[in-house]
Amino acid sequence: MQKSIADSIISEEMMIPSDTAGIELFVRNKRRSDLVRFSVEKTVLFVAGSTYPASTSFDLRLDGVSWMDHLAQQGYDVYLVDVRGYGKSTRPSEMEEPASDNQPIVRTPVAVRDVASAAAFIRSRRSVDRINLIGWSWGTTLMSRYASENLAHVNKLVLIAPQWLRTTPSAADSGGPLGAYRVVERSAAKSRWLNGVPDDKKNAILPPAWFNAWAEATFANTGLGSDKLRAPNGTVQDSREYWASGKPLYDPSLLTMPVLIVHADLDRDCPMDMAQTAFSKLSAAPYRRWIEIGDGTHSVFMEKNRWQVFAAVDGFLDERMPA
Repeated sequence: MQKSIADSIISEEMMIPSDTAGIELFVRNKRRSDLVRFSVEKTVLFVAGSTYPASTSFDLRLDGVSWMDHLAQQGYDVYLVDVRGYGKSTRPSEMEEPASDNQPIVRTPVAVRDVASAAAFIRSRRSVDRINLIGWSWGTTLMSRYASENLAHVNKLVLIAPQWLRTTPSAADSGGPLGAYRVVERSAAKSRWLNGVPDDKKNAILPPAWFNAWAEATFANTGLGSDKLRAPNGTVQDSREYWASGKPLYDPSLLTMPVLIVHADLDRDCPMDMAQTAFSKLSAAPYRRWIEIGDGTHSVFMEKNRWQVFAAVDGFLDERMPA
């Protein structure tokens, strides 16, 4: 009898220390049960964007398989981390107080330190000096900034819907004064996800059952019932002070590892011109690649065309440069 995915993949969950007393980070690891030797080329860390956690995005089983499962099946040692204030990681104390009592929290430099904590943990655990990084949305900024500051510790870099200087309003910014965090409602999540998608394509691109699976996982155990969550506002403040003000938070020209950018044509959160500009500035990468996917949104890796994302990333991670 053929083993199921659940039988053949080991899944471990752990809380690791951050660089801040009282703040722990949730890390999940998946790997094949027969994987006993670990390597630079086959070690991967995921980090997500500015509203939702990595743990309900990259390890969301759709048609029985998550992206983490897929990579684990290919022989990868796969990790994700929820940065502080997101998912299962510690919520800073400001998130238990009225939002208006504090300034926006979990800004980019803080989250980059959380990525650094997770990456150092993985390198130590597996005795490898470099790992592969996959970031999505704000996570592309975190991974790019971390990589530019830790060139010796990054093997390859994958950027899904990369941030860059904005000429359009951020979808996460509703305007007005910003407190420490914002409350996001499940009822608004689907319309934001499918912003700009023609009505006759919505159910095909995002099958309703797939959205419901994501929403059930994402809005569970938030402390606000099953239809709301708190999202730190640090990224919104960063968007106002940096991305919308002509000041990038990372420098693509400092990245000296191979870089893959994956973008989808219906992405309204990070429009194509943003990704194109970031791509054009990867002047130090030994090679760089752009993959544009049709009929996909900002969350293309959780939609009907996610297999194209998987295939593009598989090919990029698996290939070896000629000697």
